[in-house]
Amino acid sequence: MKKKLLGNCPVCEEKLFITELSCKDCKTTIRGEFKLSKFDYLSPELQEFALIFIKNAGNIKGVERDLNVSYPTVKKNLDELIRKLGFSTIDTSAFIVENEKMTKEDILKALKRKEITFEVAEKLLKENL
Repeated sequence: MKKKLLGNCPVCEEKLFITELSCKDCKTTIRGEFKLSKFDYLSPELQEFALIFIKNAGNIKGVERDLNVSYPTVKKNLDELIRKLGFSTIDTSAFIVENEKMTKEDILKALKRKEITFEVAEKLLKENL
């Protein structure tokens, strides 16, 4: 089983850093304090989401299909990914292209599941009129 790099301490949840790198072939060892990438600090689920999002070139319908989730779930995960990578989120609901608009039923279901706020639901319903 391939081991995965931990980004956060399993005890206190603070960010970890690497202190030693070694070459299995020539036995060279480098000691120091090395930072991990922003992606290493993401949960495995968010890492998988990021890969699927990139694979689909940001196409929401493709992400929905590959992960078998709804638009609001993709949006929620994308917002979380943006935040965890240290960027501020933007209101992406304004960027929904014509073929990716949610149906009225989808919007109401997402609102009921608390995947979107009342304000976002209202905006989406107005856009669908």
